[in-house]
This record gives sequence, C-alpha cells and structure tokens, in this order.
Amino acid sequence: MNSERARPDARCPVRPGEPCTLCEMGATGPRDCPLVWLVMTDDELRAGVHTAAVRHRAATSHPVAR
Repeated sequence: MNSERARPDARCPVRPGEPCTLCEMGATGPRDCPLVWLVMTDDELRAGVHTAAVRHRAATSHPVAR
C-alpha cells in the first residue's frame, strides 16, 4: 500500500489557473474547501475571483492567426 498522497487534478477556483494544493487543513479538494466556500458565498470576493479568472484567460490565450 502506498502511503504517499497523490496530488489532486482539480483546479483551484480561488487561484485561477492553478491546481488545488489542499492548502486548507481538512479539505480534500475545492468541493469541501472552507476558503472556496467563503469566497464563493461573498459577492465582492466572488466578483474579484471572476475578474482575476478573466484576466488569466486573456493573458494565457493564444491569438488566432488570420
């Protein structure tokens, strides 16, 4: 039996573009992360994360050649 924990494949909704690193004690991923719950239940914080995600997508998208 392997005692090492595998890294989750889930993306962190609070840090756009980054994987879930299980940074909150007791969390098994974004679905039960207290930080994700806190941010997603606060309108201002959720809007800030949305803005950051839009910026991240714009910065990492590849322009289409025409």
